[in-house]
Amino acid sequence: MTHYVEPVTQASYPLTPPRWASDEGRPLMIAPLPGIGRGDIVVERRSLWRYAAALPFPILEPISMGEGLTPLVEQEWDGGRASFKLEWFAPTGSFKDRGASVMISALRQQGVTHVLEDSSGNGGAAIAAYAAAAGMRAKILVPAYTPPAKTVQMRAYGAEIELIPGTRQDTSDAALRQSADIFYASHNWQPLFLQGTKTLAYELWEDFGFRAPDHVIIPCGAGSNVLGCDIGFGELLRHGEIGRLPRLHAVQPAACAPFAAAFATGAENCPEIEPRPTIAEGTAIARPVRGREVLAAIRLSGGSAIAVAEGEIETACRELALRGLYAEPTSAVAAAGLSRLLRAGAIGRGETAVVVLTGSGLKATQRWSEWV
Repeated sequence: MTHYVEPVTQASYPLTPPRWASDEGRPLMIAPLPGIGRGDIVVERRSLWRYAAALPFPILEPISMGEGLTPLVEQEWDGGRASFKLEWFAPTGSFKDRGASVMISALRQQGVTHVLEDSSGNGGAAIAAYAAAAGMRAKILVPAYTPPAKTVQMRAYGAEIELIPGTRQDTSDAALRQSADIFYASHNWQPLFLQGTKTLAYELWEDFGFRAPDHVIIPCGAGSNVLGCDIGFGELLRHGEIGRLPRLHAVQPAACAPFAAAFATGAENCPEIEPRPTIAEGTAIARPVRGREVLAAIRLSGGSAIAVAEGEIETACRELALRGLYAEPTSAVAAAGLSRLLRAGAIGRGETAVVVLTGSGLKATQRWSEWV
């Protein structure tokens, strides 16, 4: 058993009762855990729950639909090679199922019956699906511009949907106001969600024969996959299973790139920016709530934060599809980042690089119909 910790003040809170923020309204983390070794993996479990021993407390009845154990496909790319992690092979079509499975399982065990989420699409679909599987009610706030393919999926799971006019940030602000009435199971705020995303690190470690890859390139909005990799690989390092951290590269659309702006200037936190429209709407978060922690994770790993143009994202989408990999534009941001890194010589010859493709092209059918 461990505890919540507020990173700035180091204030700590017990894991029960469930909470999503500190008393001052700041985001929380789970205090560092010791990690697990290969002997702790329950190999009979064909899901992320094979790494259950790495979680902060035992989950007696996990809500699982086979999330995790996604394919790793090696491809030539822009004069180099990389392995593409196909996270869309998840029950709802995106990596968000990792966090949703662990968070919803833990909250149900702690007595939560009704959850609130805000999302541009994939997070809402994941929370709606796992809440349905858990027999819990869910309300999802989404930007009014969200593609119907994503809102229809949430409605199919039985979630209550509210469309919020304005930007993605306006939707987050509306959720904070409503959190007084419904437990805020936000994939951006609730630290148990990160305990699910950290299983990506454990899985990549297992994929590479119990070694860490040299580079992990990740589409970045709020940074839950960056933090998940930081947490998971950090646990493996503490446990002595790996000798170094992989370099984490967070990639954002130039239209909304607060991490890239902060990284370029050496700032500890993200600056105020005015977001512009982008085809990678899933990463368009102007004020990420864990900006300080994400930037610290990138720098600790020796990685980078990269901003890519709309044309680069579209080109990456098309190039992926021509290799049989049908990604949504938000995912293709990472492939565009890979091109930047290869051309800059930031990935050395013989080094291993993983590109995390977070969501299926089926999530962006309307956008793809404009291109083909």
